[in-house]
Amino acid sequence: MIEINVFQAALIGVFCYLGALTTPWLLGLTGGWYTLSRPLVAAFITGLIVGDVERAIIIGVAVQTVYIAFVSPGNAMPQDLNFVSWLALPLAILSGQDAKVAVTLAATIGVAGTIIFNFTMLSNVLWNTRADQALAEGNKRAWQRNAVWFPQISNFIVRFVPVFFACLYGPKYIEALVNIMPATLMHVVTVFGGVLPAVGIAMLMRQAIIERSMLIYFLFGFVCVVFLKVNMIALVIISLLLALIHYKYKPAAVARSDNNQEDEF
Repeated sequence: MIEINVFQAALIGVFCYLGALTTPWLLGLTGGWYTLSRPLVAAFITGLIVGDVERAIIIGVAVQTVYIAFVSPGNAMPQDLNFVSWLALPLAILSGQDAKVAVTLAATIGVAGTIIFNFTMLSNVLWNTRADQALAEGNKRAWQRNAVWFPQISNFIVRFVPVFFACLYGPKYIEALVNIMPATLMHVVTVFGGVLPAVGIAMLMRQAIIERSMLIYFLFGFVCVVFLKVNMIALVIISLLLALIHYKYKPAAVARSDNNQEDEF
């Protein structure tokens, strides 16, 4: 287990706030939600803060795989990715758990985090109502407080406080909980954590693969990595070559098909 001080826990809590969906300071969603709240980015930053980048990256890659196709359409949050990245990941890293346990912990905290997210949205109704009243009265200062500052203060509290105390005092409880778990239950958790990354990849493939024939590219990459032991740089070059061949010659085939149909008419 990694011991951290108050400053390190506070720094992780601040990053959690900056990466929240309703935080506007880092170029809106671009620098916050779409950057800081990605598990791999959060794991790297957490590793820098606690001084164990290698272990953090290993856990971050496993969790990122689960949420690689994560979307929140219409602001609907099936899981709070911000708490996955800045609460579950630091707890797993600090408590010394392996990647499979970290994935299961992330899934659990991600679902629980939606409660806090919904509470934040509910509190914003109060501030929006007060802001509308201030706007109707022509009170610019009151409008600014209720439209900008009060929502961000409440957002900071619900993000910073849980992460700060969890990182400062939580890892020892996570470690103790894992140690007292029966072997059978621990096996179930490990298996469940190992399956979740495959679910994330399957979700991504469902969105990315338009034609079933394109599945062969994924299988080819799998064979290259698992059986041929091709490193990632070589695999990227091979992938670029296959993509060039696919998109360079496919339009020509379509054009020939169109010409044949015109000749028939």
